[in-house]
Amino acid sequence: MTPAKTTADTPLELLQPTQPLWRDYLELTKPKVVALLLLTAAVGMHLATNQAVPLAIFFWASLGIGLTMAGSAAINHAVDQRIDLLMSRTHQRPVATGRISVSQAIIFALLLCITGLGILYFKINLLTTVLTLLGGVGYAIIYTLYLKRATPQNIVIGGLAGAIPPLLGWTAITNNIHPHALLLVLIIFVWTPPHFWALAIYRHEEYARAKIPMLPVTHGIAFTKTQTLLYTILLVIASLLPYLTQMSGWLYLIGVVALDIGFLYYAIRLKWGVNEKIAIQTFAYSIVYLFALFIILLLDHYFIAQPVSL
Repeated sequence: MTPAKTTADTPLELLQPTQPLWRDYLELTKPKVVALLLLTAAVGMHLATNQAVPLAIFFWASLGIGLTMAGSAAINHAVDQRIDLLMSRTHQRPVATGRISVSQAIIFALLLCITGLGILYFKINLLTTVLTLLGGVGYAIIYTLYLKRATPQNIVIGGLAGAIPPLLGWTAITNNIHPHALLLVLIIFVWTPPHFWALAIYRHEEYARAKIPMLPVTHGIAFTKTQTLLYTILLVIASLLPYLTQMSGWLYLIGVVALDIGFLYYAIRLKWGVNEKIAIQTFAYSIVYLFALFIILLLDHYFIAQPVSL
């Protein structure tokens, strides 16, 4: 009997999982990440007005912003092919496995970005178009190509690109930059380091193998845990600003305090606990935190702070 071939004897293309091609392209866009960012953009639109958001503006702005962010995500896949192959969380991504080539991913990304920016320019306004372009360049080029590989502060500096969606939603409605919109950007900007550092702690061995200078790789896990706690405290302060500036009312205050207590609980356990899974639990909670915070902002805006004029 002929012995079965081992994995090492099997061609790479036979090891690759089969799935419909459209799912591969969908995965390039990081749909879950884009969905969360689009939520923050949508809340930015609603908070920018006391009236109902015009449906046409909501549709075209969401489509344009979403396509551009999806294109930036696809560029990230293309640029990080080597890194993705070395990490268990990402080694099955379409570009990493070769199901989609780097050139195909880049062409797809450019089509998405050009279409998205075109929609924003012709259907929304120039300010939103320029800010969206800057956000896309910041994430796909400045962060992915340079900062990610250059400094352990990559998440802190590059986090601004991921924090911009609520500002984009705001400018889509008003065509100007308002301090309240910048508060929303600040919240996501300060939220980003503890969010990603918790994941980096959990995956620090993989980041080290991929030679990515994440904070736990360059400065150690203990130092990163301290920084995560400190940034969580900064996030608590930043998250209270909408109430302190009278942008939001008591409903938001109650909700955000509860969310902050939860985040502090996880950050403190991460700092002094011994459970190895607390890092990934902190990461998971941070996603719930941001989602819930923006939903509460929206509810407070319409029912407490600034009811819609009918």
